[in-house]
Amino acid sequence: MSKRAKIVGWIAAGALAGAAVTLSLQVLARNTLAPAVPLPLEELQQLAAVFGIIKSDYVAPVDEHKLITNAISGMVSGLDPHSEYFDKKAYKEFRESTTGRFVGIGIEITQEDGLVRVVSPVEGSPADRAGLKPGDLITRIDDTAVKGLTLSDAVKRMRGQSGTKVTLTVLRKEENNRIFAVSLIRAEIHNPSVKAKIVAPGYGWIRVSQFQEDTVRDFVTKLQGLYKQDPNLKGLVLDLRNDPGGLLDAAIAVSSAFLPEGDVVVSTKGQIPESNEIYKARPEDYMQSWGTDPLKDLPAALKTVPLVVLVNEGSASASEIVSGALQDQHRATIMGAQTFGKGSVQTVRMLGPDTAIKLTTARYYTPSGRSIQAKGIVPDIMVDDTAEGSPYAVLYTRESDLEHHLQGTAPDKKDPALEKEREAAFNHLESQSKKPESERRPPEYGSAKDFPLQQAIAKLEGRPVKASKTMTERKAKAENTDGD
Repeated sequence: MSKRAKIVGWIAAGALAGAAVTLSLQVLARNTLAPAVPLPLEELQQLAAVFGIIKSDYVAPVDEHKLITNAISGMVSGLDPHSEYFDKKAYKEFRESTTGRFVGIGIEITQEDGLVRVVSPVEGSPADRAGLKPGDLITRIDDTAVKGLTLSDAVKRMRGQSGTKVTLTVLRKEENNRIFAVSLIRAEIHNPSVKAKIVAPGYGWIRVSQFQEDTVRDFVTKLQGLYKQDPNLKGLVLDLRNDPGGLLDAAIAVSSAFLPEGDVVVSTKGQIPESNEIYKARPEDYMQSWGTDPLKDLPAALKTVPLVVLVNEGSASASEIVSGALQDQHRATIMGAQTFGKGSVQTVRMLGPDTAIKLTTARYYTPSGRSIQAKGIVPDIMVDDTAEGSPYAVLYTRESDLEHHLQGTAPDKKDPALEKEREAAFNHLESQSKKPESERRPPEYGSAKDFPLQQAIAKLEGRPVKASKTMTERKAKAENTDGD
């Protein structure tokens, strides 16, 4: 099997509760450990000394395995937000997560101020039925305080056997910091990642919410369905808003559906030869997961149909690869808000048969050679969330806000003006919380009230677009390539 055929990319930001941490990564199968390097003997002696002191002097006996595991975990997680140690259970969950099916409560999460923040519930999941909302902060999982837990640990505690109960304590800032408990029954979650429909005569909408194993087949099926409804589509909207990422080959395949064969989709660069790759719009670069070309029966018109791609602050990693490729190849107009900025690649190195580390080994680059790390994709046309503006956009957590992101060892220095904007946004949230819930729920993606989608259709139809008057590009710091 060729090296490229072994690649299973998992590129994302955030996590699916009950599945596995879905940070940006590329998994490359390896049967051997990295080549031997000189060891810092003095520092290793100190590590051994600390181990011995803890074993002999700590207030209570400590399991040796736990000490070693904690040391490895701390060594890896201290590098950047996306490197991680997988013990046996975590590695099993990681492998399962690429299917889009798992047992849990069904929420996409991230971390905020040491707590678990709900990004969005999976439609129809226990979390969705229980009324959890984007922005909710989870403070306790059963009897365990979330503060101090890693995102992976929080995910593990929300996983479990189907039919079992988990109780979450939730802080809802938008309702005057109301704290309440909610009990959920774990269930098998299937997170369908593709939706599509005709949204105006002659114009189709197809949404990819995450790049999973089933995404490409679903994507093909949905596109074929659109063309069956209207064989002469005049335009198409590819909706990648709040898409945290997913499988690399799925992102390459989705890009390839619209690009001429041979066009560059993405490249990766790192210290070791296997981290330096160029992926193009060609079957050999995306079909390893399917055996045959899943795109072979798509309508030829897809290569030329006018295309708009919708993105926002929650579009990350694999969705940034797709939007960056289609932008650089002048195949689509990118509309919406500047994306998350997840531009690094992680490789999974096996430590044993069922343990591994996920290590940042490369950055990825758009076809023109742009690194989007801590910057993101800047849309060709910036469009607000609503006709009244984007009041909550400033509250999004981005790559540049994460501790130890690749351009520095701490989040970028706080901008007083930005902090004022955030305070104003929180105040607006508080005032909105007094309205009935039906008035506070944002319009469903793909609906007639979906403002960015309506602007995308206007662009395709040649009508004026209501571009944002307030959005400005967020600049990235000069790229720091020393690995800090």
